[in-house]
Amino acid sequence: MGKLFNVLKWGFRQVLPEMSMEWDEPFIDEPCVFVCNHVGAMGPIHMVVTFPMCDRVKAWCNEGIMNRKTCPAYVRQDYWWEPGCRMEPVYNATIPYIAAAIVPPVLKSAPTIPVFHDARVMTTMRQSMRALKDGQHLVIFPEQPSGYDAHHDWINTGWLNVCTMYYRMTGKALRLYPVHIDLQRKCFHAAKPVCFDPERTLEEQQDEMVRILAAGLRGEKLQD
Repeated sequence: MGKLFNVLKWGFRQVLPEMSMEWDEPFIDEPCVFVCNHVGAMGPIHMVVTFPMCDRVKAWCNEGIMNRKTCPAYVRQDYWWEPGCRMEPVYNATIPYIAAAIVPPVLKSAPTIPVFHDARVMTTMRQSMRALKDGQHLVIFPEQPSGYDAHHDWINTGWLNVCTMYYRMTGKALRLYPVHIDLQRKCFHAAKPVCFDPERTLEEQQDEMVRILAAGLRGEKLQD
């Protein structure tokens, strides 16, 4: 972590509410992935500032918002304000450029792993494997925005390849903990983990993994 983030982390801890932690099963202290709901900017902030294991996490972060040049376009397409609202012209002309000046240096100082969506994606995977090998945990937000303060029912799945890569690297099955960040209750709720089955291909188990993870990160009970 960089000095900038350490200062911001201290500041956030002075103003953010204290969050409790609930586990459906006792936590097994070995490298894992926490799969979380986004809750706007507050989800990532809480996971690297107030989460019980925040000092041992690396959060996946879209590289587009970590880059000063691409940050404005990312902000405009990521529903930072309600489309069609009365202030949209003002927001469109100001917020993306303010964000480009502030957000990239903060995120680069934070415990993040840049997520690339091109040929550089293996950089993301290599950094993720290095973090897990060093005993750290990954934090991933797989929800896809569908509008202002809204998300699609489905979640992104490309990141699940970390399961197969981790097994090839260590011979161990990676645990994925769905975490529902509940700001109203001021609580992190970790549902029963999903464990990758090395005896089956990822394709064979992906749908079931996604079903369980999506329900858990949204705080929903699974339907039989």
